Order: sequence, then structure tokens, then C-alpha cells
Amino acid sequence: MRLKSKIILLAVAPLIVATTIITYLGFQSARDLAEQELAIYEFNLVDAKKQALKNHVNIAMSAIRPILENDQLEDAEAQYRVKKILAGLSYEDDGYFFAYEMSGVNLVHPTQPDFVGKNLWNFQDRTGNYLIQGLIRAAQAGGGYHRYIWEKPPLMKQEDKLGYVVAIDRWDWIMGTGLYLDDIYAELAKTKGIMNDNIQRSFFTVIEVVVVTVVLVILLGLAINLHEHKLADSRLKELAQRFMRLQVNERRGFSRELHDGINQLLVSCKFRIELAENKLKRDHEKEVIHQELSKAGDLINQTISEVRQISHNLRPTLLDDLGLDTALRALVDQFMERTRIKVAYCFEVVSNIPDEIEITIYRLTQEALTNIEKHAQAKNITLHVWQSYRHIGFECLDDGCGFSQKSVLSSGIGLINMRERIELIGGDFTLESQRGKGTKVQALLPLEQGF
Repeated sequence: MRLKSKIILLAVAPLIVATTIITYLGFQSARDLAEQELAIYEFNLVDAKKQALKNHVNIAMSAIRPILENDQLEDAEAQYRVKKILAGLSYEDDGYFFAYEMSGVNLVHPTQPDFVGKNLWNFQDRTGNYLIQGLIRAAQAGGGYHRYIWEKPPLMKQEDKLGYVVAIDRWDWIMGTGLYLDDIYAELAKTKGIMNDNIQRSFFTVIEVVVVTVVLVILLGLAINLHEHKLADSRLKELAQRFMRLQVNERRGFSRELHDGINQLLVSCKFRIELAENKLKRDHEKEVIHQELSKAGDLINQTISEVRQISHNLRPTLLDDLGLDTALRALVDQFMERTRIKVAYCFEVVSNIPDEIEITIYRLTQEALTNIEKHAQAKNITLHVWQSYRHIGFECLDDGCGFSQKSVLSSGIGLINMRERIELIGGDFTLESQRGKGTKVQALLPLEQGF
């Protein structure tokens, strides 16, 4: 996998993981909140039912209270009238009132008259709940509620029911009514369905946002990748052009040195030898012939010196024979002897370094010292070469007159050559200078692997 693909993956993977975790936690939190809201909603609905039941029972008690407080009526007549009133009372579609003795005998039951007169003390609903006993206990406690399962008219389907009862102390009766809770459950189920739909829509919305974000990140990464590829290709072409230009300049200089130097010397040498040959044929004096040959020998020596200098310029033999440290020290010693400028030289490289880095540092030192000699008017120079884990560093600092970087960098062939040499091998070149404050040349050259 390519590095850029890994970077895109490292950008997308944490986003997906973080979004998944946040979405999951949000989803769970939404579900918990929905459950809490449903519980509160159910409590409020049941509480409203309880209050309605209490109101219904109070209305029924108001209807039978005149009979209960009438001491002139005999108990049998009064009980008959109370039963008749309770049996005739109803509310909503399925609301009715019932009455029981404290012993469990049913007295009033409009929807199921077969129960009237029967003792239902041990009557249980399908869950095993002794519902009559529970209603009697609630009435004996001063009035209260009891939940149970009962058949709902008109289909007589068993549903959860909430009853409220009070005691009729005159005859040890209980009277009450109940409301079925199926409508509450239906309302809760509907509300829960709406909440779940909202949570699900929110979840899918988050997923869509994440997918769109991931796609945008990938597209952005691909766009950046493509742009960087184009920049890299452009940079590569530029470096290739610089390399070709550097080669052309070096070959042009080499050609000029061969033509103007060695070629002229060899032509002069050939001319002297031919002149001596002609004089020898004409029987000139040996002294004259010897002078011509001596001049030809001097020309040959000059040619040898020129060849040696050109060879040195192409690649100093000291680099191959004694290494970079010795070659730089020799270069510095020659510079100090020639210019009388003090150079503090420090070399801190402990490993063998590639040939291209050696020659680059050597040429960089040559160019820096040449520029200082020609332009800087410096008295002191610090030259430092060091090695880090992945780089070879170079720094040349002088206390000369300095210069304006913009003008020199745009016109200085030597500085341009230095920069191009370093960039061709993947290094970084830095030049800092101000008028009157000297100049600092820095370079970082990458090693293929850490030493």
C-alpha cells in the first residue's frame, strides 16, 4: 500500500470508528431517553385514568348518598334503591359500576348479571390474581386502586383493567368502577413506534452524513494526491532540466578549458617541435635547436599541469585517496594561505557517506569559499560539517559585508549552481544574509538510510 493511501486510510479509519462509537452511544442514549419518556407518559396516562375513576366513583356516591343518609328507609328498601341506581349508571362506552359485600358476594354487575348473588371471594384472573379480595382490601383501606384482568364488553375480550373502590360502611359493602387500559397500551405502542421511527431516521441520517463525509475525504485525498503527482512530475521535469543545464554548463566549461588551455598549449608545443625539426634539417646550431626543444618541454609541463587541474576540478583525487575530511582540510588550508582569512573548520562525520554527497559538499565548500574571497570582505569563517541519524549537515558562516538576497539569488550563477546541486540529490539549501551582518549558507543532505 502506498504512503498516500495509508495517510488517507489513517484519516478515514479514525473518523469511521469515532463516528460509529458516537452513533452507537447516541443511539443507546436516545433509546434510554425514549424508554424514560414512555415510562413518564405511561405514568401520566394511568394517573389521568386514576383521577377519572375517582371522579366517577364520587359522582356515583353523590347519586346514592341521599339514600344512605335517609334513616327513615328500611335497609331492604334502601339497598334495593342503591342497587338499582348503581346498575343504571354508566359512562363512556363501557363504563359501569359494581358492588360487593365484604364477604365477596356480588351485588351489582350490569355487564355480567350471572355473577349477582355469587360469592367471588376466590375468583382469580388468568394471572392468578385474587381480584375481589384485592378490591375489598383497597376499600377497607379507605378507598384505593387495584389492577386486574377482566372481560371488556361488548366482545368480552380479556384486557388489563384498573379499578377504584370505596366502602359503603352502612352495610359493609364496597362500590366501585374500573377503566380498561388497552387504549393506554395502544397509545404507548403508537408513541413508541413514532419514537423508534425518529431514532431510526436519525441513525440513517447520521450514516448518510458519515458516508458522504468519507466519500468527500477520499475524493479530497485523491484530488490532493493527483495534484501532488502533477507537482511531483513538474518538479521532476524541472530537476531534470536543471541537471541537463548543469551538465551542459560543466561540459561547456570543460570544452572551453580544453580548447583555450590544453589545445593551445599542444599547438604551441607542436609548433616548437616542428621548428626544432626544421632547424635540425638546416644544420642549425645545436644550442638553437636545444632552446626550441626546451620551450616545447615547458609547454608539455604546462599541459600536464592543466590536465591535472581539470582532473582535479572534475573530481579531486584527495576525495578518493584520503576522504572528504582531508580534502576539505586541504581546501581550507589553501584558502587561508591564499587569502589570509581565518577559518574555524569542524568535521563531525563518523561513517562513510555516498560519493554524490561527498562531491556535493566539496563543491559547495569550494563555491562558498570562492564567493567569500571575491565578495564578502570577511575576516573570519566558520565551516562545520556534521552527521545526524538521517542527514549530513553543512554550514558556512562568515562575518563579511553580506548582501541583499533577492538581487544575488536572481543573478548569482554560483549560488544557483549550489542550490541545484543540492536539490538534485534531494537536499535542502538555505541562504541567510543581511548587509553588514555576514552570510550563512546551510544545507541538509539526506542519507539513504540511518547510520
